[in-house]
Amino acid sequence: MITIPPVELEQFITAFEQGEVIGYPTEAVFGLGCDPDIADAVNNVLAIKTRPQDKGLILIAATFEQLLPYIDVSELEPEIINKVHATWPGPYTWIMPKAKTTPDYLTGGRNTIAVRVSAHPTVIALCNAVNKPLVSTSANPSGETPARTLEQIKTYFADTIFAIDGEVDHNAQPSKIQDAVTGKVLRG
Repeated sequence: MITIPPVELEQFITAFEQGEVIGYPTEAVFGLGCDPDIADAVNNVLAIKTRPQDKGLILIAATFEQLLPYIDVSELEPEIINKVHATWPGPYTWIMPKAKTTPDYLTGGRNTIAVRVSAHPTVIALCNAVNKPLVSTSANPSGETPARTLEQIKTYFADTIFAIDGEVDHNAQPSKIQDAVTGKVLRG
């Protein structure tokens, strides 16, 4: 089990609460993220990555409960919820109906939001430290190869982000993305 030193975890919490962009390891690649409830932080993630806002973002969490403020589970049948839970934790992203209070800057203006419960120990530790999900997009400028090491993150972003080191599975592929309502696979 990977543990984050307490001082680094405290620094992460401060950076997160202040709306800084965070670099962190996930199952397959490093991610860029921030507090999903701070619009300026989300806009900074998009600007650093040169990603259009209309593409939307993924929220990554340690638990399903951390995602509940952002999704509308009343729109999902119990068998769909069971199917989703059978794939988590792990590298499986689901598109779900968004809660009425979920801001458009997270969804690209859609009525849905992409969410995932991670099995990565660093992601779990970070999300549990702030008791909420992180915005998650691959750590790379758009069009570049996603970072798989801390050194690659530093090459791409220098000191413009707060980065947490950790291991990624260099053989893993980005998460599968599936629409929970229609069943359509968007990335396999």
